Amino acid sequence: MLVHRLLEESCRRYPDKEALWFKENWMSYREIEERANRIARFLISENLRRGDRVVLLLENSFAFVCAYFGILKAGGVVVGLNTEITAEDLEYLVVNSDAEVLFIDGNRLHLYEAVREKLGQLKRIILNGDSEDSDRSDAVYLNSIMESGPADPPGVWGIDLDLAEIVYTSGSTGIPKGVMLTHLNLVSNMRSIVEYFGLTPEDRMMVILPFTYIYGKSLLLSHIMIGGSLVIDNRFTFPNTILKTMQKTSVTGFAGVPSTYSILVSRSSLKKMSFPSLRYVSQAGGHMAVSLAQEVKEAVSPAELWVMYGATEAAPRLSYLHPSMLETKIGSIGTPVPNVDLFVADEEGNPLPIGEEGEIVARGSNIMKGYWKDPDGTAEVLKNGLYFTGDLGRADNDGYIFIVGRKKDIIKVKGFRVSAKEIEERLMEMDEVVEAAVIGIPDPVLGEAVKAFIVLKDASGLDEQEVLKRLQPHLSAFKLPKQVEFRQELPKNKSGKIMKTLLSASEAEG
Repeated sequence: MLVHRLLEESCRRYPDKEALWFKENWMSYREIEERANRIARFLISENLRRGDRVVLLLENSFAFVCAYFGILKAGGVVVGLNTEITAEDLEYLVVNSDAEVLFIDGNRLHLYEAVREKLGQLKRIILNGDSEDSDRSDAVYLNSIMESGPADPPGVWGIDLDLAEIVYTSGSTGIPKGVMLTHLNLVSNMRSIVEYFGLTPEDRMMVILPFTYIYGKSLLLSHIMIGGSLVIDNRFTFPNTILKTMQKTSVTGFAGVPSTYSILVSRSSLKKMSFPSLRYVSQAGGHMAVSLAQEVKEAVSPAELWVMYGATEAAPRLSYLHPSMLETKIGSIGTPVPNVDLFVADEEGNPLPIGEEGEIVARGSNIMKGYWKDPDGTAEVLKNGLYFTGDLGRADNDGYIFIVGRKKDIIKVKGFRVSAKEIEERLMEMDEVVEAAVIGIPDPVLGEAVKAFIVLKDASGLDEQEVLKRLQPHLSAFKLPKQVEFRQELPKNKSGKIMKTLLSASEAEG
């Protein structure tokens, strides 16, 4: 099945149902479908061909969802970009993807203007929102496209092996990698997600994660697939505002990354509020400390906490830990999602014995086609019919997998391999700590030394000496941080992940 068929099928079954909530208004499945069809027909009239790339630089909104499905209906490939990118990033990603059309919010037009002369390949700019620059020869307004013309599907031919998206993700070298996901990759994984969550048309998801982030995209597609509803609110800077929206719209689900939950339990009224309709909350996008998971579990009860694991390259879900196993298998990423093989392997992909540490590898129809214009990078992670995640793990006797570190997030101190994750978890067990990140820094004697960056709760008196004192009973001497730096906040990307590359870069400069 093609991704846009998910929308068409739900529109057929539930044409007038509330599908999307945004800024106090609802949009029905019929309205999304008709607007997406008009966008598709416009793109076709602009000679967009099957497989051509189209960039989306739009925040989560009605416009984003309609444009996303419209591009796919026209046979195009979606290239969704983080709305917090720089003009330099925009130039690189547009050029690298060979995109021909750019959808952009009017308040981000300055990014395009800064590099306009270098983007001669673009044939059309489609503006969302108001702009003073309305007489541009290369631009047209998105609203005018969505409100006029035939609203029936254009019927462009395609197969599920066609490319649906290029999702750019941070590479270990600092150069973004374009993950190529086919219609088959996405639809296959959405079916798995719907199955293990038991999603129904009655489910209503609170969305704070950007749709350009693969976790956020999975929320969109899985709920569109089953005829559910999504509540979009981009104001997580004010977490209590989000909580009030959840109450007002009676959401049944909420999704976030570890930093999302750190903020909610320490800087919001989560523990004082009730959510009668909330059925579950889910977490992915990085390992959540055991202590934080316990705190979240208690705060949202009787709603259930689902811990999940995945990767952009897996479209995105690879495993989940059922809430019933949260206590007995605490710290585990769980077992594979339906239709996915996931196990711990050696460098060739051969399964390792129970308890032995190796790299976590996966196989399934959800695994990416490869990295865009990067055959070497593709060959590094797609080997012997398997996807090598880069995460190090071990499996227990029941088949539950535990991550022990990141293959490229290992600090080598005096020849010993030190997992940054292990130290971060110990730091997060301290009540005063809101967030923590650990990196390796050059050291003339040790080779590398451990440095910890910590964000404290308000008015906390914790200092470096106390941090080290509390760590000593739990960590070997060579694992203890040589330096501890306290910060008001840690650098994060749009999806909420801590950007360790920026921490490392600041250390190199300083």
